[in-house]
Amino acid sequence: MKRTALVSLALVSVLALAGCSAGSYSGSSDAGDYPMAAEQDAGGEMSVADGGMAPADLQEPQVVTTGSITVLADDPLKAAAEAVRLVELVDGRIDSREEYAAADSDKGSATLVLRIPAKSQTATLSKLRELGEVQDVHITSDDVTAEVADLDGRITALQASVDRLTKLLATAANTADLVSIESTLSSRQGELESLQSQQRALGDKVAMSTITLRLVSEPLPPEEDEPSTFITGLTAGWESFVGFIIGLTVVFGALLPWLVFLGLLGAIALVIYRWRRSKTAPASDVPAA
Repeated sequence: MKRTALVSLALVSVLALAGCSAGSYSGSSDAGDYPMAAEQDAGGEMSVADGGMAPADLQEPQVVTTGSITVLADDPLKAAAEAVRLVELVDGRIDSREEYAAADSDKGSATLVLRIPAKSQTATLSKLRELGEVQDVHITSDDVTAEVADLDGRITALQASVDRLTKLLATAANTADLVSIESTLSSRQGELESLQSQQRALGDKVAMSTITLRLVSEPLPPEEDEPSTFITGLTAGWESFVGFIIGLTVVFGALLPWLVFLGLLGAIALVIYRWRRSKTAPASDVPAA
C-alpha cells in the first residue's frame, strides 16, 4: 500500500509537470512554468530550460539568407551549367532548374534555385556574378537566433518530461496509472517530434542560403538588308517575275473550268442565233426558180 501511494504521488507530480509543457513555451513566463526541467550538471551549469546560458553554438548569430540575382549572359544555357558546377563544387545543391531553348528573338534563358552553404555564400555569389552582366541583386538576411534558442529550450524541456514519464511507466502499480502515463507520454512524444522537425527545417535554412539565379540574354538584332547591287536587283527581279508567272498560272488554272463552260454556252448560243436568222430571212433573198 505504501508503495502504491508513493507511485500515485509521483504520478500526480509528473502529470502536473507535463501539463505545464502543454502550454505556450515562448515568452518570459516559460521560466516560471517549468520548474527545473533539467537538473544541474556536475559542473554547476544549467540548461536553457532552467534559464541558464544558451549552448555555445548559439552564441553566434543564426541567420537565414535568401535572395535573387539576374545575370545577362551571352549563352544562358551554358551559363546555367557553369552555375550548377560552381554550386556543387562547394557541396551545395540545386532545388529546381528551368531552361528555355533559344528562339527567334533571343538566345534562351534559365532559372535555378540554388542552395549554397552559408560559409561559401559570399565567394560563390562573386563567381556567379562573373557569368555575365549583373542586372539586379536582392539579398535578405533574417536573424533567427532567438527562434533557434527557443526551439532548443522547448525540446530540452519536453525531452526531460518524456524521460521522466518513461521511467515512471516502469513503476506503474496498476492499470489506471499505466494508461494515464502512456497517454501523457504519447502526447509529449508527438509534441517533441513536431518541435524536432521544426528545428531541422530551420537548421537547414540557416546552414544553406537560398538564392534564385535568373540567366537571360539580349534580344537578337534584326537582320540587316543586303547592299543594293546589280546582282541583287537582278535576283529580286527574277524572283518577282517567277512569282508573277506562278501566280498567273494558279489564276488561269482556277479560271479554266469556267472558261470552258462559258465557251460551250457561247457556242450553243451562236448556233441558235444563226439558225433563227436563217428562218427569218426575207423572201427576196431566196433565188428565183
